[in-house]
Amino acid sequence: MDRPSVVTIAEKLALFNEHWSPKIIGELNDDKVQVVKLKGEFTWHSHDIEDELFLVLEGELLIHFRDKTETLKKGEMLIIPHGIEHKPEAIEEVHILLIEPKGTVNTGNSRDTSLTAEEATI
Repeated sequence: MDRPSVVTIAEKLALFNEHWSPKIIGELNDDKVQVVKLKGEFTWHSHDIEDELFLVLEGELLIHFRDKTETLKKGEMLIIPHGIEHKPEAIEEVHILLIEPKGTVNTGNSRDTSLTAEEATI
């Protein structure tokens, strides 16, 4: 078992510039803890069995649902239960902490795989 070590989230975010490409910064039980930079619109999708936790670190994130839109600001979080179709959008760059089960594909059940990211640890 590895000894616990402090992770500085700002340092991890400074290591990459691409959008919609989550980077794993830790693991918690069967979940991956990731940071991601978002800008623009993502694809409509859902996850069949995985719930997702979005925590806004910097900026403002819109999460569209078919019947409403939620706006998350710095320090706010939203848990999206599995099976709920959603589409994240960031008008300006947003930094997010994302927690979801290991192996979760960021585009879920979407047929648009142009935004599908490979799991990467930094």
